[in-house]
This record gives sequence, C-alpha cells and structure tokens, in this order.
Amino acid sequence: MSITIDHAGKVALVTGAGAGIGREVARWFAEAGAAVAVNDIRAEHAAAVVNEITAAGGTAIAVVADCRDDDAVDTMVASTIEQLGGLDIAVNNIGMLPPGRGLKPFVEYRGDDWRDITDQNLTVAALCGRAEAEAMQASGGGVILFVTSGETTRPSPYNSIYAAAKAAINHLVTSMAVELGPDEIRVLAMAPGTTLTESVAAAFDEDRVDQIVASTPLRRMVEHDELARLAVFLTSDLARCMTGQFILADAGAFLSRTRPANQI
Repeated sequence: MSITIDHAGKVALVTGAGAGIGREVARWFAEAGAAVAVNDIRAEHAAAVVNEITAAGGTAIAVVADCRDDDAVDTMVASTIEQLGGLDIAVNNIGMLPPGRGLKPFVEYRGDDWRDITDQNLTVAALCGRAEAEAMQASGGGVILFVTSGETTRPSPYNSIYAAAKAAINHLVTSMAVELGPDEIRVLAMAPGTTLTESVAAAFDEDRVDQIVASTPLRRMVEHDELARLAVFLTSDLARCMTGQFILADAGAFLSRTRPANQI
C-alpha cells in the first residue's frame, strides 16, 4: 500500500509567494497537482514564480495585490476564482519582522511601529482570511492555513510587536475554526522556527546561524521545503480531522531556546 498526497483538481492561493517560504509552498502545491495563484505585492517576483511552475509543467497565475487593502484582497480572490475555477486552499504567508530586523526594547517601540508591523502581520492575515472564507462558504468548503511564527511559543524580548501580532493570528485561527466549521472550512496555523530564507541568509552572519543551530535539539535550522511539505499535508484529506490547531515546526527550538531575540 502506498500513500500519496494528490491535490489534482484543487485550486490553491498562496500569499506572499514571490520569495522565501511562500515561493516554496507555491511550488510544492503545483508539484502535488494543484493550480496555484501566486500572490505578491511585487509583480516581477510573482511572475518569476509562475514561470518556474509553468516551466515544470504546472498551472499557475500571478495575482498581484497589496493585501493591506480590502478591495485589493477581494480582487485577488475573485481573480483566482475567475481564472482557475475556484478556491479550495488558501495559504496566508505574508508577514514582516521589524524593518531590517531592527529589534529593540519594548519601551522604544512607538505607535508607528505598532501600526506598521501589526498591519503587515495580523491585519493582512485577517483581511485575506475573511475574503477566502467568504468565497469558500459560497463554494462548499475548503482549507485556510496561516503561517505564523515559533516566536509565539516563548517570550520574545526585543521582538515584542511581531511576536504579539503572530500570536494573535494563532488565536484568530481558533475563532475562525469554530465559526467556519459548519461550512466545511478547516482553519489551521503553521508556525515555522527560524528558516534559512534568502532574507535570513542575508541578514545573519555565520556566528548567528551557529547560535541558532546550537539552540535547537535537532541542531539545525528549518528548510523551506520542509514547511512546504507540511503545508501540502495539512491542507490535504489526510489531515481532514484537523481544524483550529497550531502546528509548530521549529526543529524543537521552543524546548530549549532561552537567549533573547536580539542575540539569536
């Protein structure tokens, strides 16, 4: 007996898919047979991922949108449905750390910091989830997966706004799951640990990477494709009994990491 995950005939929308984790998630959904709507605020990045997928024989379209805007989100979802024929899976991956990882003590954050980082994490997630859920209610169900953060599992000194916004998404998932369950919509959160994305590789020197690796029981960082494979599984029928859950994928960092965020 063999078990495979087949998303053939499904339509998946991945936000923030122009690079990093989102790009890998989009590629893996296409590999699993789904038609993929690739969202990014940067048209050239979305187009590049679409080209990768179609060159490999998959189906994909670019849906460029600034997901901080209600109308843009509605247009993104409507375009996905119009061009690909529906919406079965949504992976909400947009999020940002303080600009340039400008981590600082809680007392130094000001209103503009809170509004900016909250908007680009919690608010974006909520706006996308609302539009996706509305579309899935109309079509008979689906799965919405939010990408949050391992920083929500422990104190996050010097990174309080980001961690608080991501933790709020985890709670939002539970509320959405209860409301939307009767509509056959599953809602989940996937929380990566420090992942070796392009931006992380550019921002962290070798010593900092070594510190992160040493702080995890598995002595490693998380890879893009591991998160993509988890997303493909969680949104498949193999996980159809799961909703309202927070799935941590951090190489065990939550078990042992104690250094402040500005040191790791």
